[in-house]
Amino acid sequence: MDNILKVLFSSMLPIIELRGAIPLGIALGLNPLKSSIISVLGSTLIVPFIFFTVRPVINFLLRLKPFEKSVSNFIERSLRKSKKIQKYEFLGLTLFVGIPLPGTGAWTGTIIAVLLDMRFKRTFFSIFLGNLMAGLIVYILSTTSIALFKWFV
Repeated sequence: MDNILKVLFSSMLPIIELRGAIPLGIALGLNPLKSSIISVLGSTLIVPFIFFTVRPVINFLLRLKPFEKSVSNFIERSLRKSKKIQKYEFLGLTLFVGIPLPGTGAWTGTIIAVLLDMRFKRTFFSIFLGNLMAGLIVYILSTTSIALFKWFV
């Protein structure tokens, strides 16, 4: 149970998300499928928290002089990543989250959705599908890597 919670909470963290939590779970001895399911759930469960808190936090920080420039730069960088999401909206957000590259997970996807004023239900479902896709890709990469490693060793 302890390892399950480690994987669940790791998948909720920015940067790590499910891309790091799935291999963590496997390294901790969890079944790869179980690790993947827990990671997808954790990475999806954090979406409402991000969605409903990011706008007030950004607005608050924009009013504080020491943070104004940093937050503005953060918003600008996030929106630069959002060209495809703006164009294809639901599908764009799903693919953005679903392709496991650095900076393309549920956290960034949710923040971009908020900045683009996307609705919560569409955002949540899109990110859930993206997490399923990313989870499947990371699962395949992880299990294939382990099989190759065992084959060579």
